[in-house]
Amino acid sequence: MATIRPFRCVRPTADVAGRVAALPYDVYNRQEAKAEVQKEPLSFLKIDRAETGFPDSVDPYAPEVYQRARELLQKEIADGIYTRDEDSAYYVYELTMDGRAQTGLAACAAVDDYLNNVIKKHENTREDKEQDRITHVDTCNAQTGPIFLAYRSNEIVNRVVGQVKQEEPLYDFTASDGIGHRVWKISDSAKVEAVQQAFAQIEQIYIADGHHRAASAVKVGVKRREEHIGYDGTEEFNYFLSVLFPHDQLMIMDYNRTVKDLNGLTKEEFFQKVSEHFHMEKSMKPVRPGRKGTFGMYLEGQWYCLTAQDALFEGKDAVGSLDVSVLQDYLLAPVLGIGDPRTDTRIDFVGGIRGLEELERRAEEDMKVSFSLYPTSITELFDVADQKLLMPPKSTWFEPKLRSGLFIHEI
Repeated sequence: MATIRPFRCVRPTADVAGRVAALPYDVYNRQEAKAEVQKEPLSFLKIDRAETGFPDSVDPYAPEVYQRARELLQKEIADGIYTRDEDSAYYVYELTMDGRAQTGLAACAAVDDYLNNVIKKHENTREDKEQDRITHVDTCNAQTGPIFLAYRSNEIVNRVVGQVKQEEPLYDFTASDGIGHRVWKISDSAKVEAVQQAFAQIEQIYIADGHHRAASAVKVGVKRREEHIGYDGTEEFNYFLSVLFPHDQLMIMDYNRTVKDLNGLTKEEFFQKVSEHFHMEKSMKPVRPGRKGTFGMYLEGQWYCLTAQDALFEGKDAVGSLDVSVLQDYLLAPVLGIGDPRTDTRIDFVGGIRGLEELERRAEEDMKVSFSLYPTSITELFDVADQKLLMPPKSTWFEPKLRSGLFIHEI
């Protein structure tokens, strides 16, 4: 059963929340992050990516960079840009994109639930990517980027969230990218108890996005346990910052592929090999697949619709039956020679938020052929995690992205 508990939040004051809130640290390269901080000096990126305050010659992973992040956070708390709530609470967090809203709950999940697989994973993590956030969290003594979790919708949680959303929000702003953000606080003891007890009856929680942040937070927690031999489990380092969404609120976008060449094949040879497993027909318009098992392909100014043979899905486990797996196993690997998409430099990935136009542009400028996919569903994600399997890389693209800086959990 899941332990999802309220916490004492460090958060920006309402008048600056919209300026502080920043996209996750890992969506920017160094120069992009620096430009964002120059454009908005209050952006949380200056803490999340403290190298933005140093010359480019300074290693972004140098000890002084993390120390600067800690100093900036403490200074902004002291200056009143952030406030430290006196009570433990949950926070309702609504994000609206293109008129569609999804509402989650900011809370703390348990390190033990992660270790015991109550919180389920569907991706591997890389130690080098973990180490940066481990050092950031440990040095700042705070978790600053929430992990995006999902759970099967619960009537009690839905009812409490619905009641709280009738109240005046703490925050209500629209970010520069057009995403609306509203936040409410759940501090009423009866509502807090109801939510906590409801989650105690939920057997599985799933990491939707943020596997590296989650692994890093857990490793810091384990490290703190080793440093505090007499810990009793109530310490804040035993929990990590999360925003949890019911499954029926979430939207997963397509995560598309583009490949540099035809692996030495002529166009005609390529078409012949593709046709061995896919029915292929020309399309007079860009192809955004409308159902599972269909794919768009763009080559030399022409879109094609590919339909996978039914046999490709027969007898497969939760991973093998994913559209991303079918494309990889029956086209990208055997025809185009993309053996390991994690390391092969001939393939790149394009999030669905960038549109089909980006697939066309890449195929015409620096790549050769692009593929559009039907989005992986949240049910497929749950099935993969329940079977203790791992998804292929770049299988899911969640939008809108959670903002960092709105909720901070001190450990």
